[in-house]
Amino acid sequence: MSISSDPNPVESHSFAVVAPLKAILFDIDGILCGSDPLHYYAFREMLSEVGFNGRIPIDDEFFIQNISGRHNEELCGTLLPDWDIQRARKFFEDKEDMFRRLASKQLEPVKGLQKLCKWIDEHGLRRAAVTNAPRPNGELIISILDLSNFFEILVIGNECEWAKPFPDPYLTALKALEISHKHAFVFEDSVSGVKAGVAAGMPVVGLGTRNPEKLLLDAGASFVIKDFDDPKVWTSLEDLLETKA
Repeated sequence: MSISSDPNPVESHSFAVVAPLKAILFDIDGILCGSDPLHYYAFREMLSEVGFNGRIPIDDEFFIQNISGRHNEELCGTLLPDWDIQRARKFFEDKEDMFRRLASKQLEPVKGLQKLCKWIDEHGLRRAAVTNAPRPNGELIISILDLSNFFEILVIGNECEWAKPFPDPYLTALKALEISHKHAFVFEDSVSGVKAGVAAGMPVVGLGTRNPEKLLLDAGASFVIKDFDDPKVWTSLEDLLETKA
């Protein structure tokens, strides 16, 4: 299974091509839970403390356009380009510590997640969690949501050759599951994540919990839902099962 170096696919993939469906791959932040507001709060507070933007707090639009879905190594260069790399990395380590303190008290699953996980179990589908977040964050969220026994594998972007928006993390998950991209699809909520899933050859369902629907569609999402109770999810899954039958 080769890994493409192109993180900017120009078109989405049809949902129909994945039949028979064998696996579903999930991003974590913004997909399993509404964690982006906690990341936004942590970034807003800590960037202000170090004098970013003249101590004027970042707004939601800045977070969506410049931070959401990106990994910390990339953000070192974009947010703190004048800092020594070790100092910048320490800033992000402290930010992640703050996020985990918040998350341990405030995380809730996205509406309909438990129903979807039960459906996946009942139909014997493979599953993986694929994230640009640091491993401690991913493991904490999965544990808080009681999904440690649900996911077969957790793939971390920075542990791959290239993180999202490159396809490497999703291709790594497919290889570990021994599933072709032709029989899987992805749930994502960020532009970089959507691009990664599409570049890996899979249809991507966008979750519009934070990012505008147009941004996700322009990045290549097949369609966008508001949560896992959205009828569009269940209509598509039922269609795939009928095709499999």
